Amino acid sequence: MCEHCGCRGVEPIARLMDEHLALLDLGGEVRRHLETGDRRGAWALLARLAHDLGHHVDREERGLFQALKDQGDFGDAVAELESEHADFDELLSDLGLDDGDLEARVAQLLADLSEHIDKENLGIFPVAVVTLGAAGWDTVAAVHQEPAGTAAPGA
Repeated sequence: MCEHCGCRGVEPIARLMDEHLALLDLGGEVRRHLETGDRRGAWALLARLAHDLGHHVDREERGLFQALKDQGDFGDAVAELESEHADFDELLSDLGLDDGDLEARVAQLLADLSEHIDKENLGIFPVAVVTLGAAGWDTVAAVHQEPAGTAAPGA
């Protein structure tokens, strides 16, 4: 995790990065449960991971990503990250507790999530800190000021 570029000095970015760390930690817990054969424990943690990831993605897409798109910057990079978000949602929805390949599928999902987080932490976040204008930060701040679990109508 990048700590020297200054991103952590921007509160909404620091918060998103902290959420990334929490998601990775939760993924590690899921992995440990699966390694010991505790599928039910892993399953409960996967439900929490899906919930926390969904909340994080919502705030990221309606805040930072929307601000970048509104500004006309980095549309292709944002679209790729949003596509990956949709893929994670689909992959998590397609998992079943009794799947014979559950461990392998979860391992791949967690590896992909880690790679995705690196793209955001080391790519789009530093770029946003440098390029996003005042109107963009207003968009980001508005989403980050909402109570947890709040989504825009139709979201």
